[in-house]
Amino acid sequence: MDRETEDVLDVVGPRLRALRRARGITLADLAATTGVSESTLSRLESGQRRATLELLLPLSRTYDVPLDDLVGAPRTGDPRIHLKPIRRFGMVFVPLSRRPGGTQAFKMIIPARPEPLEPSPKTHEGFEWLYVLNGRLRLVLGERDLTLPPGEAAEFDTSLPHWLGSADGGAVELLILFGLQGVRAHVRTGPGSGSSPG
Repeated sequence: MDRETEDVLDVVGPRLRALRRARGITLADLAATTGVSESTLSRLESGQRRATLELLLPLSRTYDVPLDDLVGAPRTGDPRIHLKPIRRFGMVFVPLSRRPGGTQAFKMIIPARPEPLEPSPKTHEGFEWLYVLNGRLRLVLGERDLTLPPGEAAEFDTSLPHWLGSADGGAVELLILFGLQGVRAHVRTGPGSGSSPG
């Protein structure tokens, strides 16, 4: 097997783990959906099990992601960026990053609705940063209920119950960075400053 193929296969596990966590899916849920055992999925994500077509096809169907994107296969000859929207929970997520593991970037679009939805907070492992581009975002975070207009940003630990929606029923567009637990943003507050949020 050539080195380039080895390099692609080496990052499949971390890529699959990051994708599952970004979607807020547990290994048990994924096993139930794909028919692949929880232990096999765990070994695949940790790199202890080599990815095969037999394992990747059900994951590709479950995540609604092409196999090339699932494994991060290099594109050939076409310089265009192919952004494939993901529709979940009535919202649209456009992946902006392709790097396996680490921080993942998305543009999120919450469509307009005649009546704003009632919050249904969820938790999952990780840390999230968001920036509102258009519309008024309602962020429910634990006991706090916040409205963020365009230009406002927030960061939070996703193990806290949280929910994102429209504050007034109008469409909302935002940028989201999602990182695994322990990954924090480094914010420079001025020239030469290297401080980061506590």
